[in-house]
Amino acid sequence: MVKLHERIDGRLREFIEAQHVFFVATAPLAADGHVNVSPKGLDGTFVVLDEQTVAYLDLTGSGAETIAHLRDNGRITLMFCAFEGPPNIVRLHGSGRHVGLEDPEFASYRGLFADQPGTRGVVVVDVQRLSDSCGYAVPLMSHEGDRDLLTRWAGNRGEEALTAYRATKNATSIDGLPALDPS
Repeated sequence: MVKLHERIDGRLREFIEAQHVFFVATAPLAADGHVNVSPKGLDGTFVVLDEQTVAYLDLTGSGAETIAHLRDNGRITLMFCAFEGPPNIVRLHGSGRHVGLEDPEFASYRGLFADQPGTRGVVVVDVQRLSDSCGYAVPLMSHEGDRDLLTRWAGNRGEEALTAYRATKNATSIDGLPALDPS
């Protein structure tokens, strides 16, 4: 049974902040566009800003679907699942935006996150619907630790190479929507 909540506080906040992985879902407005679901993790890359707002550090990756979809329509859902302990699923439905490195607003968020090589911005989500449900079918799994492959990859590139990578690999979505502006 789904239960709706007014704000991120108490038990829900503790649950969200304790999860090692969450999933981000976005989609373009176009009926023939691709829906995207991305797993996110790494300790220190997600924060609850207040009772209606969350943010996560956006790291350079193979694509930029989330950024493109947020530019297109702003719709976003974050899902947190209990893989350890009592079953639970929490969904944050809302409106999101990408705050890039070059945006003056980025500086106000930077200190909230662990320093990660390859950072390309922050995704800020204004939560409009907050729910949790049973999670009875979510498997039990143990967290062994964060993978360091993405951060090692980014750290070995250097900022100039990462800028070039983002200009070629993160400029548009798989549907051709604009994502990151060329730097």
